[in-house]
Amino acid sequence: MSEIVETESVVLSKLAYGDSSIIADLFTEDHGRITVIVKGGRSPKSKIGLLVDPLNHLQVVFYKKDTRDVQLLSSAEFSSHFPSLKDDLQKLKYAYAVIELVKNLMAEQEINKRLFKGVVRILSRINSSNEKPEVSFGRFFLFFLKEIGYEFQLDRCAVCNGTDFSSLSLYYNFDKGLICGKCTKEAVDFYEVNLELFQYLSCLKANIPADNYSDKTIDDANRLLERHLKYHVTDFKGIQSLQIVK
Repeated sequence: MSEIVETESVVLSKLAYGDSSIIADLFTEDHGRITVIVKGGRSPKSKIGLLVDPLNHLQVVFYKKDTRDVQLLSSAEFSSHFPSLKDDLQKLKYAYAVIELVKNLMAEQEINKRLFKGVVRILSRINSSNEKPEVSFGRFFLFFLKEIGYEFQLDRCAVCNGTDFSSLSLYYNFDKGLICGKCTKEAVDFYEVNLELFQYLSCLKANIPADNYSDKTIDDANRLLERHLKYHVTDFKGIQSLQIVK
């Protein structure tokens, strides 16, 4: 027997199914990532089909049945609007990177309400803030890594526990975390982190303004976080959305 469920969701992806239907992947607040079918969703008369589009934040109702993998979506309406996301290529690129991380790294029906609220919050920030979208994405990436258990450690040297980095070279080891120049002999493989990159990442983590950093530093930070995730999740092949050329 089906249970009628109402919840907030963000649309992660959709594809055509059969002659007229849509299959969509939703990240929901109360049931995690689920797959739904919108019967007749490709018809021009289908209001639900028009709303079920990637990046949309919706209030949805679906019929949940534990014995099936695809749930039946019965209604949808906007919960909030992000009108600027699809009109700006840079915003769109990083907004898609957000939902790509969720789609590829969150298991089906894994509930994480804190992460769900974080996704909605960062899409809203990318949509309406004057902050560069790549900076906003970096903030989300650090938050996402922590939520899925692979936190990017920046607070102290992972070997000596030192916290004064003002006069030291810095490095990052994907197993241990941040390593000061005095302790590199304790790590076999590490990535150099210059002072500007370290300061930028610290700004992201502390949620303070960071738009004054160079495009190179911002891109280096996102690439470093991506490498960190690839190291810990061997099946993760990188964020395809970030391959879009500026």
